[in-house]
Amino acid sequence: MGFDPWNPDFVAYPYRVYDELRRQAPVSYFEPTGQWLIARHADVNALLRDRRLGRSYLHVATHEEFGKPPEPEFQEPFWRVIRAGMLDVEPPVHTRLRRLVSKAFTPRMVESLRPRVRAVAGSLVDAYVEKGGGDLIAEVAEPLPVTVIAEMLGIPDQDRHLLRPWSADICGMYELNPSPDAQHTAVRAASEFSGYLKALAARRRRSPGDDLVSALAQIDELTEDELVGTCVLLLNAGHEATVNVTGNGWWSLFRNPGELARLRADRSLLPTAVEELMRWDTPLQMFERWVLEDVEVHGVRIPRGAEVALLFGSANRDPAVFEDPDRLDVGRADNPHISFGAGIHFCLGAPLARIELLESFGALLDRAATLELREEPSWKPGYVIRGLEALELTATA
Repeated sequence: MGFDPWNPDFVAYPYRVYDELRRQAPVSYFEPTGQWLIARHADVNALLRDRRLGRSYLHVATHEEFGKPPEPEFQEPFWRVIRAGMLDVEPPVHTRLRRLVSKAFTPRMVESLRPRVRAVAGSLVDAYVEKGGGDLIAEVAEPLPVTVIAEMLGIPDQDRHLLRPWSADICGMYELNPSPDAQHTAVRAASEFSGYLKALAARRRRSPGDDLVSALAQIDELTEDELVGTCVLLLNAGHEATVNVTGNGWWSLFRNPGELARLRADRSLLPTAVEELMRWDTPLQMFERWVLEDVEVHGVRIPRGAEVALLFGSANRDPAVFEDPDRLDVGRADNPHISFGAGIHFCLGAPLARIELLESFGALLDRAATLELREEPSWKPGYVIRGLEALELTATA
């Protein structure tokens, strides 16, 4: 089996194929998606920081000038939302948006959220343990980051059930060659979420609260589309990875019971364990970049107009960087994984994600005397954003 992101067996365990790519074809062209696959850590890390590549090319060329067909007209509401957020734009627009939003993610601001994150995590875990377990993803992994980001944004309690479905549907567009159904679903979700946020922002302009939507609504240099795009990005980025690190991470620990026992015996390992779980079974397997100027990687010329697929999951298992990379080591001290990216698009919410992961893993270790797997989980069909359908566990207090 080679690189095949639509094959369930590959999605379940892509790491043998990555090993072959790193050794035999660290830079290779993948015809089905028209992308150059980049497999080694050094190359992925360097290209994330290389300004000759970008998340978008539309600041330097039209679709036609870049040799790309125009996007279908029905997708316009989706791209209008997505390209108004900082992830899919380049400087100087990216610089301006990141400067404005980063005020909410200073180390002091993020650290001030820890007590609330701890309280939410504790409450969710208590309820989960009291009922004897269940689907850890639906009952703990998802509600925690959604609650935190919803509170930051100021989404009313009665509307929060809308957020996770919108986010999941929008993220369907990021998979490789999404189906027509997935595309239409993503467009609908983006339109609904955009309409909701515009109405909420209008109310907060008139009657501001102590929340991020209120703060953003008062900024004159932020357009309405940019406010919406920023909030959509914060929701999607603010919980998709955290949910999947939690699910993938516990599944990783159950497959490595010695490391789980080690973590239970020594809670001081929790910070390194969280970093290792992000490395060992990476939630975002691939990140894409457009080539704005010709680049050369390992003697292979990649021309302007091409798209590279940076294989985070492969980079995080590279033996040139990680000793014994296929071994899960919750005490791994030297761990320069790139699960949060690198360069100007490094994840703004990484400090908050780390707090959420530390608090949820810590609460489960502290409050559940035992956690046992009820059944082997299945992987969702998506490859780029890779996570479990569910993780059914039995828990005892």
